[in-house]
Amino acid sequence: MRRDRALALLTECTGDDIWSPEHCRKAGVPESWIDELSEAYESGFQSDRQTIYYQEKVVNQYHGIRDIELAKKLGTVLGIDVPQTIAFSLRPSDAVNAIWQAVFEG
Repeated sequence: MRRDRALALLTECTGDDIWSPEHCRKAGVPESWIDELSEAYESGFQSDRQTIYYQEKVVNQYHGIRDIELAKKLGTVLGIDVPQTIAFSLRPSDAVNAIWQAVFEG
């Protein structure tokens, strides 16, 4: 993957979203990554953070790629030691920010 494409994808990651395989394809995520990273997720209803929304509606299940996993993959491709970079991140969004900072500051 070209560096500019990887950087563009990384800037779209929040750590809190699940991307559909179709969205990934349109964004230029390699098909092999989609196969590797996609999973079926189930909503949890104990807190809003566990609930999955699609088109502003609650869904029980959703098939896609968590953008935190995509961000980790992108960080690796961009030469970041991802496990070390995110070691102290408490939330997925913190991990994405740490990867982003390591890429752009390192």
